[in-house]
Amino acid sequence: MKNFKLLKKLSETPGTSGFENEIRKLILSEISNLPGEASIDNIGNITVFRKGKKRKKLMLAAHMDEIGFIINNIDENGFLRFTTLGGFDPKTIVTHRVVVHGKKNLIGVIGSKPVHLMTNEERGKKVYIKDFFIDLGMEKEEVEKYVEIGTPVTRYGELIEMGNFVNGKSMDNRISVFILIEAMRQLKNVELPFDTYFVFTVQEELGLRGAQTASLQIQPDFSLAIDTTIAYDTPGAAAHQNVTKAGEGTAIKIMDAGVVADYRIVKFMKQTAKKHKIKYQLELLKGGGTDTARMQQMVKGGSIAGAISVPTRYIHSVIESVNKSDIKESIKLLKNCILEIDTYNWKF
Repeated sequence: MKNFKLLKKLSETPGTSGFENEIRKLILSEISNLPGEASIDNIGNITVFRKGKKRKKLMLAAHMDEIGFIINNIDENGFLRFTTLGGFDPKTIVTHRVVVHGKKNLIGVIGSKPVHLMTNEERGKKVYIKDFFIDLGMEKEEVEKYVEIGTPVTRYGELIEMGNFVNGKSMDNRISVFILIEAMRQLKNVELPFDTYFVFTVQEELGLRGAQTASLQIQPDFSLAIDTTIAYDTPGAAAHQNVTKAGEGTAIKIMDAGVVADYRIVKFMKQTAKKHKIKYQLELLKGGGTDTARMQQMVKGGSIAGAISVPTRYIHSVIESVNKSDIKESIKLLKNCILEIDTYNWKF
């Protein structure tokens, strides 16, 4: 895969919601040689502004944060209790390695009561976050040298190439950060039609908070989010449950739980994909949401908003899988939508 090294760095660099310092530094380093005026707002969003030929505003957003945990208790034996930063299915966190970002980074493991010691009733019960703890392999006195209440925790995992896929943690949403950076690079020497704001947002996993702040500041006329979506195309899935299929192309959002994409931008994106022979599919997601909602709503009079969605298997786990061909198609669609957004008749 082209530029796998960058994607690997993006995936493995920590930055859970509200604690995006390390991933923000990496992104700033990667875009430092690209045109545009870069700034960081008070909540931590990165915005790169490039002046266009016409005085319309286009906002593009990919969130940089990943789901994670935050420490809320250290018990008498040095075990850590935690609460979540973002949405988790508790079944997916059993036996994970994690990184506790205290005064120094510490590797830990998530543990729970051994199945051998569970009653039949306990084995059949639903599991909850409160049933788990983090073991650092240290006594309490040593743990407290480095860890305190409010210390963030990220999941530990390596990004690998697996057949036609890339597989690892935090593809939601580092794959979209990668796509946005790659589009910026391909547009490096091209004049853009509209004033364009490339935004890497924070705290999406906690309720689209960064996108709300950035949208209020920018007040875009047009906006596109780049984010992951469900690819439930594995054994046991009925056709109507797929949402998208990995390997079938980039996805154009129709709706999710937070937004109905503007039908005009959906039509424009479909038209652009067909013109450039970009493989695409349509996405209707009943649950979940993306920065698209805030970009549409937090603007006086509203923004014409849509999204490019990247089909992803096993979302919100440490083995998220994205097909390499879908990444290429997503970059192509984003680039051409930016270049041709002024060519469409946007009237109702």
